[in-house]
Amino acid sequence: MFRKIKQSFNDFTSQMTSSKISKSPKRGITILLTILFALGLYIFMFPPLNLHSRDTWIFVLIIFTFFNIIAGKKFPYIKIRFMVLIGLVILFGVLNLTSIELFTAKKYANVIKIQDGDFAEDIKELPIDKIPTLDRDSSEKVGSRKMGELLDLVSQFNIDNMYTQINYKDKPVRVTPLEYNGLLKYLFNFSKGLPGYMTIDIVNGQTDLVQLEEGIKYSKDDLLFRNIYLYTRLKYPFEIFNNMEFEIDEQGVPYWIIPTYKNTVGFFGALDVKNVITVNAVTGETARYPVEEVPTWIDRVYNADRVIRQLDWYGKYQLGYFNSIFAQKQVLQTTEGYNYLALDDDIYMYTGFTSVAGDESNVGFILSNLRTKETKFYPISSAKEVSAMESAQGAVQEKRYKSTFPLLLNIKQKPTYFLSLKDDAGLIKQYAFVDAQDYQKVSVGNTVEEAYERHTGTIIEDDGFDDTTQFEELNGVIDSIENVVINGNTHYYFTLEGREDIFVSSIQLSEKLPFLRAGDTVQFKYAKTSINKVISFGDTQ
Repeated sequence: MFRKIKQSFNDFTSQMTSSKISKSPKRGITILLTILFALGLYIFMFPPLNLHSRDTWIFVLIIFTFFNIIAGKKFPYIKIRFMVLIGLVILFGVLNLTSIELFTAKKYANVIKIQDGDFAEDIKELPIDKIPTLDRDSSEKVGSRKMGELLDLVSQFNIDNMYTQINYKDKPVRVTPLEYNGLLKYLFNFSKGLPGYMTIDIVNGQTDLVQLEEGIKYSKDDLLFRNIYLYTRLKYPFEIFNNMEFEIDEQGVPYWIIPTYKNTVGFFGALDVKNVITVNAVTGETARYPVEEVPTWIDRVYNADRVIRQLDWYGKYQLGYFNSIFAQKQVLQTTEGYNYLALDDDIYMYTGFTSVAGDESNVGFILSNLRTKETKFYPISSAKEVSAMESAQGAVQEKRYKSTFPLLLNIKQKPTYFLSLKDDAGLIKQYAFVDAQDYQKVSVGNTVEEAYERHTGTIIEDDGFDDTTQFEELNGVIDSIENVVINGNTHYYFTLEGREDIFVSSIQLSEKLPFLRAGDTVQFKYAKTSINKVISFGDTQ
């Protein structure tokens, strides 16, 4: 049977290349239409020429189907062509079976490696003036406002909606290129390219349009061979890629960062980063790096959504596929969102890990380095991010502010959520710190500093203090100490041996307060008023 099929295929090939076929106008038109269709489909899909890409198979199947439809009886061996098409579809289906999670759950669980981390050691406490306050939506608003001020550019260009968060000169910023304001504006400005890109400092909101001496010639908005997708695909036809980030190096030169992928489970499954392609957005110069040798100025090698998917595989399939559906023992999942944290000149993705049972708490935190994919788990029981958001909104419920997704911070060696509170217009009005382990403890302020001081207990409330108020430092031995709850916050009243004064301190000043006993030595600073309010603690013994 196979000999007959082979002979029929040879006869078919022979006829296709015969003088009769080549002279047939109808068959020539069919071949030409198929070639044109294939070129158009290639530009539309940008598929890699790689058998481990589903897009490649779909691309081939569509072209072969198109050819068979328009060829009809113009070409011989219709049945063989149909059998080949069916065979390709069946083979495609079989290869997909090698990657489904039902058969390969354990492999999916091991796509990402997770280590246990030390929260206090790994996550350093940020200075107040380094805490990011603008989320993506707020960055878009300030970017649009800045663009509206540039009258010479706003009619010709828009702002691309990428807003990639990176570290630039030790500061967390979002960067995004400009884009052409329609086809006509593209034709008018094609020769010069896009004039530059926007940077937004997400700590203080400073927004700058960086105008380049030579414009950006390679972008998502360009057409044909300057379109960044087609340009990169033609240079690297065999690489699998489907997402890219816009970044700038430490000299402010714009680049497209394009991770390429390899499958790690079965024939198609669990794509993970293999190489990284960089494209200079001005000159088009390209370079390809193995993932282990990526330059340190690049922050966004791993896509956050892909990392989230890998974390979910890890949480679901540690004990196999059927356990994830039925018994669900030790099955975890990521929480409803994620955020970014800048640490040691890298960008980390933060998310929570929670039980699939759907309770209101996290079993711990996940931090994943988006340049190296080094991922750590911090087994700290805490409130879900959504619960923290609701708690912060509840603290100012009369104002009906909406909370941003929280950012995880280390505040006084404790995991703490930081959130911005916005009005209906999307403008930030207040800031909040929420204790991640006790989300009912919320501190709100009109500035980050005020909210921080309230949260740490270092703020001096309006107790009649003025410029004449005196502050004093003391060392002494505790004679007696008691705690009282006032407005939901624990305060400690204590006296010292040899003194009649009574001192009061909020528990937020020191995590050691609950363990202090009579006879312990304390060092502190307080305001000398009718109520001697402690404002800071030193070493205690």
